[in-house]
Amino acid sequence: MTGLEEARANELRVAQTKAENLFREIDVRGLIHPGISESKLNDDIYALAMEMYGIETYWHKRIVRAGSNTLLPYAENPPDLTIGSDDILFLDLGPVFEKWEADFGRTYVLGSDPLKLKLQKDVGQAFAQGKRHFQETPDITASELYSHAQSLAVKFGWEFGGPIAGHLIGDFPHERIPDDKVSLYVHPGSNLLMRSLDDKGQQRHWILEIHFVDRVRQIGGFFEELLTVDSRNEQA
Repeated sequence: MTGLEEARANELRVAQTKAENLFREIDVRGLIHPGISESKLNDDIYALAMEMYGIETYWHKRIVRAGSNTLLPYAENPPDLTIGSDDILFLDLGPVFEKWEADFGRTYVLGSDPLKLKLQKDVGQAFAQGKRHFQETPDITASELYSHAQSLAVKFGWEFGGPIAGHLIGDFPHERIPDDKVSLYVHPGSNLLMRSLDDKGQQRHWILEIHFVDRVRQIGGFFEELLTVDSRNEQA
């Protein structure tokens, strides 16, 4: 990797570390609690991000999904729900730190429901296994990684809930093809080699997102972060 590529990767790592810190502070301040609506929690998180990092720009809409809304993929805009005392929810945020994008998602469980706690654990473990598969498969295509994500859902006893399993990430705004929601996504219809270079001749960087659902129990779990750059903890 060239010095320029190392610098780009490090900028993405720094942006993700800041996103991790934001999520940690959400926990510390107890922002997630029964009786708060998804929209109010969304507003509280926005205010916290502004306080911590001065963030005003998000490269995609901020997602707070609780209860049955956790079944729904990104593109949906479901009715605003109130978080219950024995609930499951996930956050999916895409803050821009200076000019570098982050995309970070985690699942939270209120209460002690064993199936919800299993789902929370499973999406994290599946992410790690999906990342390992990517690292061990140099010529993997986007559609092949999507198929692997689907197979992980089956392995853990769930259904894969998303039409994609990831996408590009980079300096804001990242590479896009207008009106094309397939080619530059971890999508079943994309045969793009994920390690191919972008239109500027640079290494592409990707996000992996794991969304598992149980449509009978009306619950879903989500885990998302950088696929192509190791976190500081992984480097240590």
